[in-house]
Amino acid sequence: MSTVAVAIICKTPAPGKSKTRLSPPLRPEECAEISACFISDLSATIAELGAEGDAEGYAVYTPAGSEAALTRLLPSSFGLVLQGEGDLGQRLDKGIADLLARGHVGAILINSDSPTLPKAVLRQAVDLLKSGDRAVLSPALDGGYTFIGLSRPHPHLFADIPWSTPDVYRLTLQRAREIELPIVELAPWYDVDDAASYALLEQELDGLPLAFAPADLARQPAARTAAFVRRRRASLTVAQPAQAGAA
Repeated sequence: MSTVAVAIICKTPAPGKSKTRLSPPLRPEECAEISACFISDLSATIAELGAEGDAEGYAVYTPAGSEAALTRLLPSSFGLVLQGEGDLGQRLDKGIADLLARGHVGAILINSDSPTLPKAVLRQAVDLLKSGDRAVLSPALDGGYTFIGLSRPHPHLFADIPWSTPDVYRLTLQRAREIELPIVELAPWYDVDDAASYALLEQELDGLPLAFAPADLARQPAARTAAFVRRRRASLTVAQPAQAGAA
């Protein structure tokens, strides 16, 4: 059976170097901890998809030398592919090319900030990449994309993109049109990378509806992330009465 590579593009978590835009509200050590939770939960979703027989999980990672720490967060079935040098566009382009070079019929790169990304959306992406040359994208709420999938390398998609701006998704669609590459847009999702999106994560984990998400889209449990959120809430609850008593 032809397989699609489904990969998280990530940095191995380390205090002071991971998810720094989440501080505040999180402390630097909590940023590294939640980053590990995100990678663990997203890789578990990918492993579930892989169990269906036509997808294989990977981490496209940095830095070199961090393999042992990263492997502890991943299912045993996952492969590791070291990121290339350069800006994000160059690293995405090389990541896609490296995965396709392993013999897969398609490759999907997912950001590491979306622990609750539904498996059903990835299922659609895998199916689409098995049936022709196209770009498959899930738009992110911040103007970027949660993942991009390709069945062939297309460097033009990543050229001259102002990364980390609200124009990323729009310009990626424009690049695809310029090379007449068919585009399939799937359900949007969100990145957890600042205080506002962390609050959205808490809302989702509390079972509240997400305004942008299709109502029939099955939720992912994101067990490690949910446990982190519960522990943090409990610690804040304990700290608040103590602070009030000291006052």
